Amino acid sequence: MIARYTRPEMGRIWTQENRYATWLEVEIAVCEAWAERGEIPKEAVRNIRKKARFDVERIDEIEKTVRHDVIAFLTSVAENVGRDSRFIHKGLTSSDIVDTSLSLLMKEASEIIVADIREMMAVLKKQAFRYKDTPCIGRSHGVHAEPVTFGLKFALWYEEMRRNSERVLKAQEVVSAGKLSGAVGTFSNIPPAIEERVCKILGLKPEPVATQVVQRDRHAEYLLTLALIAASIEKIAVEIRHLQRTEVLEAEEPFEAGQKGSSAMPHKRNPVGSENLSGLARVVRSNALAALEDVALWHERDISHSSVERIIIPDSSILVDYMLHRLIRILDGLLVYPEKMKENMAKSYGLYNSQKVMLALTEKGLTREEAYTLVQKNAMKSWREKREFKKLLLKEKAVRKYLSSGEIEEIFDLKHYFKNVDYIFKRVFGKTANERRSKEHCH
Repeated sequence: MIARYTRPEMGRIWTQENRYATWLEVEIAVCEAWAERGEIPKEAVRNIRKKARFDVERIDEIEKTVRHDVIAFLTSVAENVGRDSRFIHKGLTSSDIVDTSLSLLMKEASEIIVADIREMMAVLKKQAFRYKDTPCIGRSHGVHAEPVTFGLKFALWYEEMRRNSERVLKAQEVVSAGKLSGAVGTFSNIPPAIEERVCKILGLKPEPVATQVVQRDRHAEYLLTLALIAASIEKIAVEIRHLQRTEVLEAEEPFEAGQKGSSAMPHKRNPVGSENLSGLARVVRSNALAALEDVALWHERDISHSSVERIIIPDSSILVDYMLHRLIRILDGLLVYPEKMKENMAKSYGLYNSQKVMLALTEKGLTREEAYTLVQKNAMKSWREKREFKKLLLKEKAVRKYLSSGEIEEIFDLKHYFKNVDYIFKRVFGKTANERRSKEHCH
């Protein structure tokens, strides 16, 4: 099911064919490094480079007997190379190839995920500016609080995705570690210069100190980063799900021609995409926990991590790629209903102005406790009698003693809530073009 939705680039990375191709890339790079030192004939390396190939079905067949995937791979390659295959895998242990190639795969997957996030950020920025001045009620605990603009929701998500982009780049740097130091990492049968040279060829950094494996805190950081991205995706998905509730209906997922929401009820338009993303986020988070379990291995190495990583690293990479693209489509086509936002704001009778009333009263000399009690009394009456909060205040003698009708009217002016929206947008999206040019001119 996941593969059906996977973009070809990410799906290709984690195929068995590409996994073996990356192993072969590392093996050939090691041969070339040995040849540069004069310890493998250059003619042999040319022959290896020319003839080295593998057959996945043949590897599977060999592995049924040897019960070791790297040996099966090397045997398949050797059948094509001939006698010069004796130089392949010189001084190495299996994890040298497996871990170094896995680093290359995670590095490549990270590049795709960063590109995905940047694509989402472009959509979020577009929607943020589109709805920058669209009023809607802000909610805390699901209850009306004070007004916000719908664009601020997108700005918030944009800023969080920017942090996620930085996290992926940091995780990419952490996992881009190669290891070619032999059986227990002591370089007993291979000089450190080979590792240095091969890592340079492959665009990796040498693992400063290793056992038989690259240390798994690196892989855990990658999986935890993916889990954070999934958590951000779910955060957005949950908001869309709430906004699409019939009682709210301020926004909803795009509903395409021919789409059906329920097998029983033809009227249904359900937030199935967002619900799907919430569910998949649970899988990615669970995989991150498994990655943490992989950090502790016996002594210099066991293989309890190996079976886990064959599932969690490809699956989480593929899932997050898919989740980002599905959410991009939802956000880009999101149906937004400003009139419903105004209608919902009116349902709390203007009570969202309660803090401004309280502050105005304290400025007139009341203690905070006195002002709070007076405002709360009228607020509860507004709820109980379903009457406009402003009208009650205008008739309340204890309030009118301190606030004129004009002052009360001013308090209830919606524009006060949005006076700093431009400031927030500037902090999130940067300075205006004119300000940037002015700063550059000063320098």
